[in-house]
Amino acid sequence: MFESWGRIVFRRRRLVLAIAALGVVAAAIWGTGVIPLLQSAGGFAPPASQSQQEANIAATAFGRNADDVVLLYTSKNLTVRSAAYKSAVAASLAALPRAEVVSAQTYWSTGSARFVSSTGRVTYAVLGLAGSTDAAKINSFDAIKGDISAPGLTVQAGGQIPTYAAINAEVSSDIGRAEAISLPVLLVLLLVIFGSLAAASLPLAVGGIGIIGSFAALRLLTLATPVSIYSINITTILGLGLAIDYGLFMVGRFREELRRQPTVELAVARTVATAGRTVAVSGVTVAMALASLLLFPEVFLRSMGYGGVATVLVDMLAALTVMPALLSVLGHRVNALSIRRSVQRPRTREGSGAWYRLARSVMRAPLAYAAVIVLALLALGTPFLSINWGGTDARALPAGAEARVVSEALSRDFPGNVGAPIEALVQFRGPVPGPQLTSYVARLDRVPGVLGAEVTGTRGDLARIDMGYAPDPVSAQARQIVERVRAVGPPAGARVYVGGETAQLVDELSSLSATLPWMALVMAGATFMLLFLAFGSVVLPVKAIVMNVLSLSATFGVVVWIFQQGHLSGLLDFSPTGNIDPTMPILMLAIIFGLSMDYEVFLLSRIRERYDQTGDNTEAVAAGLQRTGGVITSAALLLVIVIGAFSASGITFIKLMGIGMIVALVVDASVVRVLLVPAVMRLLGEANWWAPRPLRGLYARYGIRESDAGSRPAPQAAAVTSGGARTG
Repeated sequence: MFESWGRIVFRRRRLVLAIAALGVVAAAIWGTGVIPLLQSAGGFAPPASQSQQEANIAATAFGRNADDVVLLYTSKNLTVRSAAYKSAVAASLAALPRAEVVSAQTYWSTGSARFVSSTGRVTYAVLGLAGSTDAAKINSFDAIKGDISAPGLTVQAGGQIPTYAAINAEVSSDIGRAEAISLPVLLVLLLVIFGSLAAASLPLAVGGIGIIGSFAALRLLTLATPVSIYSINITTILGLGLAIDYGLFMVGRFREELRRQPTVELAVARTVATAGRTVAVSGVTVAMALASLLLFPEVFLRSMGYGGVATVLVDMLAALTVMPALLSVLGHRVNALSIRRSVQRPRTREGSGAWYRLARSVMRAPLAYAAVIVLALLALGTPFLSINWGGTDARALPAGAEARVVSEALSRDFPGNVGAPIEALVQFRGPVPGPQLTSYVARLDRVPGVLGAEVTGTRGDLARIDMGYAPDPVSAQARQIVERVRAVGPPAGARVYVGGETAQLVDELSSLSATLPWMALVMAGATFMLLFLAFGSVVLPVKAIVMNVLSLSATFGVVVWIFQQGHLSGLLDFSPTGNIDPTMPILMLAIIFGLSMDYEVFLLSRIRERYDQTGDNTEAVAAGLQRTGGVITSAALLLVIVIGAFSASGITFIKLMGIGMIVALVVDASVVRVLLVPAVMRLLGEANWWAPRPLRGLYARYGIRESDAGSRPAPQAAAVTSGGARTG
């Protein structure tokens, strides 16, 4: 099938490229308008959770779903209770556009002591902004932030919406900075690895198509479902990363086939039949890993799944159509504009070279290699056993950011987490009955950990109660207080919704823990099925999954050691919070699992090909590593460059993603795939290729493989290159 497709693309190469060009132009016109349509904040709460229901009802009833903006007023001389202080704050609020600010609460409008700091010179105002979505509220904040001032007072803006706005601005800045840093380095390394400008440009073409096509797919999705703006990040990283992987594999194989085959057509056909088949299996495997994110109800994770799957599929289709068409047009000119003469000829024969010598070393002492590596990976993973889950707040911003300064001041100077109260929204059957509400508030006030319950608003049949507490809002102690509040019986005939920042985290953790086993089952099941259909073994898929678990455990252990425990925080310039946002490891799990399978499929495809030729498991493993060791390490190095610039982000969770993925790529490409996998396959021997008789029949009928073709050369005629012109 794949070889026939390669011949078709060769014969229709100009038509394929013309159709692709039209598609890219259309996708660029349509897709570049996606960013304004994306959800620019939030997306972490389960839509049907109690905390989200509370937020939705409060937004309808009170015109806001949270303390959108907190204006912090500070005076060096005046006390909050003075007339001059009151006049200055009143003038400040009166200057704000009424169309953008729908509500404002202050010490003077509520009479609540919670608005006065322990020093008596600092107070704050809570603003509700116009807009039914976070994106609309950010627009409202942008419209008022230039008008925020007060005579004789220092005014700073914080709260949920300024924090979202600051994170979005920092992420946009990070993307621009990352591209400015990484792209020049990436271009140089591509030229060095491929050895010629013509070959190095091919992965960039596929990557560009992948990114543009995924933008168009995301815009199409916005017509049916909310999509987070953070999905743009994953499309950029995966679009380039997978294009580089597929480019390395297919260009390397094409160069090899050019030396084997009498015509360019046969070289293209065999490249698609071998490397193209591998790309197809790899692409579907990676897409299935990322599609598991769609099981989660949270918009953030689902958006990452949408963006990731769209990018992988577009990259894969481009690699199977545009890449062979470009190779058909270039032919032997794929080595044009070379920077060294070695790209024109093989430098390393079968059974020689550094990668082959490494493989033979592993073959001689597989148990020693496997034992040492497994123990090292388990040791790296031990910090993950002590992980503390938490949320993302203003501390994710760089030190000195205004929203973070306000958040820290509220925590320091005002008792009870006034900026992130536990909220109880009570819905009665009729108008709010005073005695029942008072009795309920008194019971909440007696909940262990609650530092005071206060009615902050009533409207119709609704009453809102805010509760103070001492622990960090994202701590386990605060989550326990939420659970105790929810355990308090509601007033007779009423329904209570408990929300707020801490309650949202409680609901998020509950949702994620319920869905995570299904995600693992989907990823493992899809991986097992696809690898079995590709290689005809039930042992290799199980081995691949175990290898991935070891690699992921080491990665997560390092992430906890750095970002939760705070090691290297000074060097990496972030403030440790003692916890990890649970969505980050889940997102990393999907991406890293997919990329690891990418490398696994590359390696196993060449091992299986050699095993089919020789029937010698040990020789096949050594030859497979010789052929793909350079591809895997080069691909990982280039992807590290793409991702690496994000590790310098000022946003802690973006930095965590960058560092975590760099660790995963280094561990996976330099240790797991090129040392541990060959060692385990050597130990397993012929058992690598075992499958029960019924499944062998299934593989014979439905396996994703190429039948032996007359164009296939004898094994002894094969030759590979190393160094810059790496083979696939």
